Amino acid sequence: MSDELCSLHSALRSFADASATQSQEHIKPLHWHIAERLVLEGGFAPEDITPRPPLRVESTGTGRERRYRLIYDPAVAQSGEQIVLGGLKTKLVDVVVSNREIGPCLAVSVKGSLNAFRNLTNRMEEAAGDCTNLHLVYPAMVYGFLHILKANREQDVESRNDIAVHAPGAISPGITRYHEAMARLSGRRDVRDDVSRYESVAIIFAGTRQSGLGDVLPLFPPSSSPLAVDRFFPKLYEIYDLRFVYSAPALEGRTRRLEWASDSPVLDLAKQAGFHPRVGEVG
Repeated sequence: MSDELCSLHSALRSFADASATQSQEHIKPLHWHIAERLVLEGGFAPEDITPRPPLRVESTGTGRERRYRLIYDPAVAQSGEQIVLGGLKTKLVDVVVSNREIGPCLAVSVKGSLNAFRNLTNRMEEAAGDCTNLHLVYPAMVYGFLHILKANREQDVESRNDIAVHAPGAISPGITRYHEAMARLSGRRDVRDDVSRYESVAIIFAGTRQSGLGDVLPLFPPSSSPLAVDRFFPKLYEIYDLRFVYSAPALEGRTRRLEWASDSPVLDLAKQAGFHPRVGEVG
């Protein structure tokens, strides 16, 4: 952990600059970014999240007048993944929000593909299996799947199998087929819906050229797609609120997402990193 928040750009830059995947170092910054985002923008308590982000909360007042000041504190950060019980097997999940009295209530799996895009079919099968496995035990858990693709351009790679963007800008047919398949695995809204579908899925094209290394490229998916990244987190929050707050008023005191006091010391640092903190004068 460095002494700063992890922006999406810096996380994607680490990913796009990688040439190998064995150490998982190329993907871990994305885990940190998501964990921090779930606190800053999502309003979840940092102590309920794995990996534990470098944030802590100081609260004053009582009831609905309680104020929550969010503080940047690298000393409390803890890396790692959480083991979640599945219907078929346990699974290490990249980022998990787990309420101590309710259990896992929101989770995000992160996958990355640097090349060999013909193997995306295998990713689709793995994604459907992982989702089914966890929803069998936790049907109420809000589960997101975020897939980062290195946006290799035809002019920059030697193997045709590693091309994501053909000249003059056409997307690889294998990637478009994958997008169509994953769109069908997204959009689970009710706990009684198909357990093989995620509540939210997104694909990100990460820029690979030095002038735009780590940029989110708008080439694909289009903004109208259900897999556009701008829809990913809002959809997770919306469905979480429907299930754990509005549909369960008796639990609202434990499950309601927090708003951070406007004098929270972390806010300037968060804005510098590109976050949009969830700010309110009272919780």
